[in-house]
Amino acid sequence: MNGIRDVVREEQPRERLLLEGAGSLSNRELLAVLLRTGSKEETVLKLSDKILHQFDGLRMLKDATLEELISIHGIGISKASQLMAAFELGRRMVRLEYQNRYSIRSPEDCAKYMMEEMRFLQQEHFVCLYLNTKNQVIHRQTIFIGSLNTSIVHPREVFKEAFRRAAASIICLHNQRGMCMFPFTRLSVILGDS
Repeated sequence: MNGIRDVVREEQPRERLLLEGAGSLSNRELLAVLLRTGSKEETVLKLSDKILHQFDGLRMLKDATLEELISIHGIGISKASQLMAAFELGRRMVRLEYQNRYSIRSPEDCAKYMMEEMRFLQQEHFVCLYLNTKNQVIHRQTIFIGSLNTSIVHPREVFKEAFRRAAASIICLHNQRGMCMFPFTRLSVILGDS
């Protein structure tokens, strides 16, 4: 079978994706990564070319039916299903409602957003919320899980994710075990611009 491994080294899309990132791949190479293998007669890249030609590029391919896909020699139900699932994921990502993201305007808003999740944790957790320019949460990440009463965090870990997400602001939180006798922890909130 003519799979990605059978393609000339510099034409191996999966390896290029890992080395250079998905953005560096052409449409045919991205399709080849999704398809994984070609057929007995053609490489996965040739199969990708055939698909793109059949559907006049991505515009028509995104709406291809199962029947249309499996009518292409080398595409069975499995490959067609993989492609249809990938296209549907793409559509869903495009439709994500940014208006529905949680906005944080005060420490109280932050506490409402995180308190239930962090209230009963048995170890100290250092969590960062990354916000866009509208103070909407775009990402949440636990940076460090400490011991019973200690968590050590290097600023590099906090800012690395902020740069990766292009965050406009960062909120750092950690629960403090043992600060009161009630069965919940005090939540420390640090508000600041990145």
